[in-house]
Amino acid sequence: MITVASLFDLTGRVAIVTGGSRGLGLQVATALGESGATVALVARNQRDLVEAVEALMKKGVRAQAFACDLGSGGTADVLVRQVKEAFGRIDILVNNAGATWGAPAEEHPVEGWNKVLDLNVTGLFQLTQAVARDAFIPQGQGVIVNIASIEGLLGHHSDRLGTIAYNTAKGAVINMTRALAAEWGRYNIRVNAIAPGFFPSKMTASTVETYGAELIRQTPLGKLGGETDLMGPALLLASDAGAHITGHILVVDGGTTII
Repeated sequence: MITVASLFDLTGRVAIVTGGSRGLGLQVATALGESGATVALVARNQRDLVEAVEALMKKGVRAQAFACDLGSGGTADVLVRQVKEAFGRIDILVNNAGATWGAPAEEHPVEGWNKVLDLNVTGLFQLTQAVARDAFIPQGQGVIVNIASIEGLLGHHSDRLGTIAYNTAKGAVINMTRALAAEWGRYNIRVNAIAPGFFPSKMTASTVETYGAELIRQTPLGKLGGETDLMGPALLLASDAGAHITGHILVVDGGTTII
């Protein structure tokens, strides 16, 4: 019998979560793992990964660390093979790994542009392509959740240091989500994205420190994103509770983009 609880149950499923060693990625990994998924946690720093896996395992989550740099070519195929060898299948892909670079647009260095686009767009696509080709399409189903940003929906505020490469990359992720959802629906692959507002993290630390009070004033709910605020949205999109949702961009920003 199908129950509401069963729709959110991920028991027996395997989820890859990139950028999963801390921040939003670890928050999402925790949500999926506590709902029954086995989690393949991916990041560059081995020490951070080991600590994150240990934290998940203390909560009863089955998890394993996979250290790699998704901004480098050729890593996606290796990662997919390693995860399949470890767990036998892949059911969910959460593309959270990302980087940013702050500089005025007229002075933005090409190396910064390339670093951001290589990881946030090219690396994301290459991993998504490899997972779809080698796991989702052969098994006849799969779920992709891309972590975008409201920075991909808005122009960057002129009073803050520019992030043109990041804005461009997240805008690309948003439309890549729609395009893949349209193309891969016939394979029973759902592709959605979450666009968070400002959450305290290592990436946003300087922005929050400098503009935190202003950001809160500009948010109708009067607060920044918290340590559980992506859990529910991610679980909805990754589970059977969201079985008829694809090509959707779920904004989680406390209302920032409505004013």
